[in-house]
Amino acid sequence: MEKRIVNPWEWQKERSYSQAVEVKDVQGTLYCSGQAAIDPDGTSSNKDMKSQLEQAIANLEEVITAADYECKGIVRLNIYTTSTEELWPYFPILQEWIGRHQIEQAVTMLEVNGLFETLKVELEATVVK
Repeated sequence: MEKRIVNPWEWQKERSYSQAVEVKDVQGTLYCSGQAAIDPDGTSSNKDMKSQLEQAIANLEEVITAADYECKGIVRLNIYTTSTEELWPYFPILQEWIGRHQIEQAVTMLEVNGLFETLKVELEATVVK
């Protein structure tokens, strides 16, 4: 796989994303459903934003590795949240995870009126290898 990052500016680096990602010679593409703070038994979390973000990250990572892909291969990450204001103080948790896996991805963050049941944040990814 060949990956080219397109950043005509520098400011997005502080926010841990790229403006565009071009991928060539892909061996496979994994489209992950939105992963949120849902326990293995299917119970939705009613915990705070920080806990839900940490569990959503863990669940996304589990799906990716179960499919025999690597988090480093994430090229697109969509973040859905019921409150950007509530999520923002915990954004460094996501940035640390991105840095640890050397992920270079395009990102869209959307604030939505609601997510399933009691959920506050959901992560949707496209992964290549």
